[in-house]
Amino acid sequence: MITAVQLRAARALLSIDQQTLADLSGVSLATIQRMERSEGNVRGVIDTLTKVVGALTATGIELLGDNVRSEGGGRGVRFKEPSFVVRGSAARALRSKKRRVLVRS
Repeated sequence: MITAVQLRAARALLSIDQQTLADLSGVSLATIQRMERSEGNVRGVIDTLTKVVGALTATGIELLGDNVRSEGGGRGVRFKEPSFVVRGSAARALRSKKRRVLVRS
């Protein structure tokens, strides 16, 4: 499974926009936009998901699930915990950007 956050992060690592990912994967721009707006795991037609994941894999992106070790030697980013807590001024900054994190004041 791929999450909407992973999808957006993968695009950011590649420095590509949604249209470029749509072109690389052979799916429509509207499909990529819908996937990135999803809550949690991206849902959709298996063939479409396979195309998007395949395009990301072909460009060197390794998608990691929970508690999965990376087989690659490249750099990457992931949360140490399934969710994290942000407090203070960082929490206010994230709220203003409408990020989905557990925020405690």
